[in-house]
Amino acid sequence: MRRRGAPLLLLTLAACSPKATEQPVAYLDLDCAKPFDAQVAAIIAQPQLVPAGTVGSEPYSYYSSTDGRTSYLITRPGSPAHPAIMIQRAHNGVHTTGCRYGSQQGYEQLLAYLESLKTWTRTGGEKK
Repeated sequence: MRRRGAPLLLLTLAACSPKATEQPVAYLDLDCAKPFDAQVAAIIAQPQLVPAGTVGSEPYSYYSSTDGRTSYLITRPGSPAHPAIMIQRAHNGVHTTGCRYGSQQGYEQLLAYLESLKTWTRTGGEKK
């Protein structure tokens, strides 16, 4: 009986181990030369990207990678920065870049807002 269990155990372990050919998912970088609508379509068509929808009344749509390392913020009408797309990548800290298609001032405000969230804590609502 022990001899029958060993192959089964090996098959079970092999099924659980990562495949040597699997590559990490690479999420699109922003290409600010592309039109806003075309870039949005390419972003949201990516596999393994989770739509977070909208948060409260904020005029943004959020999409995040399943591994949590890449997030996109896409402005909607009503945002002072609209149209704009931001990307945040988590690697040695969180890095934010984006594409401005509309107001420079609105874009800078949105970027400042996203940067301020990096220092936000939940200890009474203050920033550290």
